[in-house]
Amino acid sequence: MNIAIVAILAAAVLAATLHTIRRYRKGSACCGEHETVRRRGVLDRNSAHYPYEATLTIGGMTCENCARRVENALNELDGVWAKVRIDNRQARLRCKQAPDEAALRRAVREAGYVVSEYQVKP
Repeated sequence: MNIAIVAILAAAVLAATLHTIRRYRKGSACCGEHETVRRRGVLDRNSAHYPYEATLTIGGMTCENCARRVENALNELDGVWAKVRIDNRQARLRCKQAPDEAALRRAVREAGYVVSEYQVKP
């Protein structure tokens, strides 16, 4: 009897852990639990064409869906190639022209997030 109870509890803990991991990776209530945002990349992936670099610290991102939304919004800007990471809440940008801080902040804001720090690499 005790073995059966322990097995049931272990199965419940395992199921809850897997559910939590899936929610963290795929999105949570903030982004629609079952909605997965598809990543839209840039066509020109030659880093030599992007001489300028910038880093944005993004506030309000809580899951991978949030990161993909921000990345997609930035990649829609002409001449911008963005990679967004949820673990450090940063967007690393490569730009074909000198970065336009106002346009970058506007794209992030329109995606539903906020830029808390902006740095340009000389």
